[in-house]
Amino acid sequence: METSTAVHRGDADVAHVAALFADPTRARVLVALADGRSLPAGVLATEAGVSAQAASAQLSRLRDNGLIDVEQSGRHRYYRLASDQVATILEALAVIAPTEPVRSLRDGTRAAALRRARTCYDHLAGRLGCAVTAALLDREALVRTDERTTTERRPDDRLSARVTDAPYDLGPAAQEVMASLGLDPDLVGRPGGPRPLLRFCVDWSEQRHHLGGRLGAELLTQFLAAGWVARRPRHRAVDLTDLGAERLSTLIGVEIT
Repeated sequence: METSTAVHRGDADVAHVAALFADPTRARVLVALADGRSLPAGVLATEAGVSAQAASAQLSRLRDNGLIDVEQSGRHRYYRLASDQVATILEALAVIAPTEPVRSLRDGTRAAALRRARTCYDHLAGRLGCAVTAALLDREALVRTDERTTTERRPDDRLSARVTDAPYDLGPAAQEVMASLGLDPDLVGRPGGPRPLLRFCVDWSEQRHHLGGRLGAELLTQFLAAGWVARRPRHRAVDLTDLGAERLSTLIGVEIT
């Protein structure tokens, strides 16, 4: 008689993973890494407001549990999120999390800046990210494949999460519009790699779709290189520069206040 060697797995241990996000120091570290950059331990300690020793202990725990990766560069170690799924979880938690009390004008400015323009892993989010996505749709660089004509979320799209079976495709003007924004127009015609060209998220602050995936990442990289947006030190918020506001308005009609 054969003896089965199958391993019966139980339910996912959600509580174990949730506990990793629950500690304030670990949460601040993960938020600091949520824009897709790699940062050294010293910067992360400053961002979390703890000592280097305390930060090191929490970084080790996050790494041991697969939420972050580390890369050695010379004498320094740089930490980054292990995947964009971790950033998606952070965005989802932001929807249901209470807002921290604003104790100063600086705090209020940071909160407003995040809503205006920020990174969601390696692509744009906030009002700017949603406005760019809407402009691409208006100019037929993107088309919706359902009955809707705007970037509104569908009733079954979960807030602050990646959109499954996103109702979008490249439009007839995709190459022309991408070329006007400084991207290689052939990007939209290349065979897919390990990462999809088009992905979409439900933006937690705007509650509309914004563009992610390979195309979203390429757009953010181009906007940074062209000086249209600028990163803030140790902050997920990005600033739309005067040059960027003028160019995005002229090229694709993006207007945000």
